[in-house]
Amino acid sequence: MTTEFNEIMNKIQESDTVIIHRHVRPDPDAYGSQLGLQSYLKLKFPEKNIYAVGEAEPSLDFIGTFDTLTNEDYQGALVIVCDTANAPRISDTRFDLGQYLIKIDHHPAVDQYGDLNYVNDQASSTSEIIFDFINHFNDISLIDAATARLLYLGIVGDTGRFLFNNTTSHTLEVASHLLQFPFSHNEELNKLGEKDPALLPFQGYVLQNFDLNDKGFCKVIITKEVLKQFDIAPNEASLFVNAIADIKGLKIWVFGVDEGSEIRCRIRSKGIVINDIASDFGGGGHPNASGVSVADWDRFNELADALNNKL
Repeated sequence: MTTEFNEIMNKIQESDTVIIHRHVRPDPDAYGSQLGLQSYLKLKFPEKNIYAVGEAEPSLDFIGTFDTLTNEDYQGALVIVCDTANAPRISDTRFDLGQYLIKIDHHPAVDQYGDLNYVNDQASSTSEIIFDFINHFNDISLIDAATARLLYLGIVGDTGRFLFNNTTSHTLEVASHLLQFPFSHNEELNKLGEKDPALLPFQGYVLQNFDLNDKGFCKVIITKEVLKQFDIAPNEASLFVNAIADIKGLKIWVFGVDEGSEIRCRIRSKGIVINDIASDFGGGGHPNASGVSVADWDRFNELADALNNKL
């Protein structure tokens, strides 16, 4: 870790412009690690141009905003991609227009697309890695409440508020450090959990239309007709992937949403490795939280059968 962190910092010090990317369909850790790194680097290097790019996720607008760049801005730039396992999932395809590319991630290393790759799949989140990066250079005293808030939200998001089994003693130590900064974590957690009241009838639909078998496998199917019925966008529907997580006896579940050109499948489990199945179908992710896109509902059912067979 020491050597790789030093190499990353050397590249940052050599660069006048740093452009930070993350993955499509961003979650709190994507936002937190990307914007947290940007915030830290702006404080450490006020003379440099430090940008963060990518499409916004409306439900996370409260976390932060992004920069709009031209292709010319990438000339001679250092590009850092946070929290993204494989290149096709990088938000903004111009990531390869820079002079040098660095990957910082905590997902299993399936695509080492960077000129320099730092992957720690034992970290709870990429936001935790960014904290460790800052701490490695004794820069905790340099960051402010805004930086701490971003990293904290990223960690909270990827650990399910510290309920998931990727929460380690180190994760809690990092969170403890971040909570010493003056931001209202209760207020931020409330924002993170809030949903538009107009979406709640859809949650009722999910809770009445899950398909759970006696082995503990469950699938939820959200068709275009269901989305239209509840006037809900695919990305909004995905917010409810864990609506059924508290069902007694549940072990593995898949939440499929028809996004028009593909069926986006979010896969979750309780202590059972499922990212190997996701990989078999062209996706990936964490052992207990993965995702994959399939062409149609027939392929979705094949994925569901493979997950069910895990039990």
